[in-house]
Amino acid sequence: MKKFFYPLVLLTAFTISCSSDDDATSTSTLRLNLNGLENLGANFVYEGWIVVNGTPITTGTFTVNDAGMLSKTEFDVDRNQLRNATDFVLSIEPTNDPDPAPSNTKYLAGSFNGVTATVTSGIIGDFSVSTGKYVLGTPTNGNANPNAGVWFMNGNGPSVGLSLPTLDAGWKYEGWVVSNGVVLSTGTFSNPNGPDMSAIYSGMMPSPPFPGEDFLLNAPAGLTFPANLSGATLVISVEPFPDNSPMPFTLKPLSHNVANPAITGTTISMERSLMSFPTGTVSR
Repeated sequence: MKKFFYPLVLLTAFTISCSSDDDATSTSTLRLNLNGLENLGANFVYEGWIVVNGTPITTGTFTVNDAGMLSKTEFDVDRNQLRNATDFVLSIEPTNDPDPAPSNTKYLAGSFNGVTATVTSGIIGDFSVSTGKYVLGTPTNGNANPNAGVWFMNGNGPSVGLSLPTLDAGWKYEGWVVSNGVVLSTGTFSNPNGPDMSAIYSGMMPSPPFPGEDFLLNAPAGLTFPANLSGATLVISVEPFPDNSPMPFTLKPLSHNVANPAITGTTISMERSLMSFPTGTVSR
């Protein structure tokens, strides 16, 4: 069963405002002015919803191009439904969606206060206190190439290295390495306290029970493994599920630039980076 609305934690503010209409009109127009939404590709769209008496009602879909421009910025909405709405939600939906209800991938949301609602990405989780640690090393080949692998953990123990909010069914975390312009995934995961779902590049020896990857085997075309992560950028992103792209999504709460030359075998802290979260207003 799809859940529709969750407690909100305000991270990045959006505003929806409504002015009174003439009683003779049957619709009101919502105007969107949003920045920071990414192009979802051909298979997914954004969709707005108002919640009336606990029931979600669509306000329409739109896409975003590579320049961040919305395909549609004005939407006609039933006047009485908008007046009686308690909440607004923006979700990510399949382009050809057979389900009339909102997906689990709810992106922005907020409650109306009179004629105005402030919507945020807090419906996904509160990342304002998120922290991350990592260690460079290659445990899956006995640490023979320590600057070729990264594990998002505290090397003391070892123990959990990521402190992140629990995600609902429409989202997953994913680790990334960006080195010499090449983007490589370390795998997706829902539980920061356990392993991720990928080990396609790692060696044959056991890996730590935490997210991470050794870049030793099965190098993609144009790359040579064992890798050297000196100077690379490490990222933890929040990805839609199902995912719209094999590349990192807009939401990147944690990141860090690896030293050059890399420092291996030492626990290193990541930086919180909430600037990637979208901003904008929606008004009527």
